[in-house]
Amino acid sequence: MFVPPAYLPTESQELDEYNLHQNSEHDAGYCQFLNKIADPLLQHITPGQYGLDFGCGPAPVLATILEKAGMHMRVYDPLFYPDSEVLTGQYDFITCTEAIEHFHHPADELAVLNKLLAPGGWLAIMTKRVISRTRFASWHYKNDLTHVCFFSEASFEYIGRKFGFSVSFPGTDTVLMQKNT
Repeated sequence: MFVPPAYLPTESQELDEYNLHQNSEHDAGYCQFLNKIADPLLQHITPGQYGLDFGCGPAPVLATILEKAGMHMRVYDPLFYPDSEVLTGQYDFITCTEAIEHFHHPADELAVLNKLLAPGGWLAIMTKRVISRTRFASWHYKNDLTHVCFFSEASFEYIGRKFGFSVSFPGTDTVLMQKNT
C-alpha cells in the first residue's frame, strides 16, 4: 500500500516533521525501542562486520548501539547524512529502522539496498505492519504525513522472493531478511 505520487510530501514538509523528533543515545527509552531490532540482528552478525544504517535520521543512535557491540558502521540518510559515497560499497548488514515507510520509490530503494548487501548479508527492517484492510482505516500510523508506503508480512515475503532473501519476523514490528548466496 502506498500514497499516490501527487500526494507525496515535499522535502520541506518531511524536514519539518523529522525535526520534531528528539531522539538521542542518552534517551534510554529510545535505545530500548531500537534494541527491538538490534537484539535479533546481533544474533546473526559478529563483531568486526561492516554495516550501514540506511535512513538513520538526524541522530544515528542505532549505529552507535551497533558500534558499541563491535561493528563498523556507516550511516546514510537522504536529508541528514546524504553522503552518496556510502552507497558504493557492500555491507555485511543493513539496518532500515522506521525508514522504509518513508520511501517515495520503494522498488527503487529496495533495489539499492539489495545491491549494497553482500551475499549472505542481513537486512534488518523495523516498521509497523499492516494487519488488515479494515484496521487500516483507523490505524494511527498512516496519519503521519511522511509515512507514504505500508507493508504487511505478505509484502515482505514478496520482497524476499523478488530479491532472493529468506525472511523472518522476530517481533511485531521487525523483519530480518538474509540475502541468499
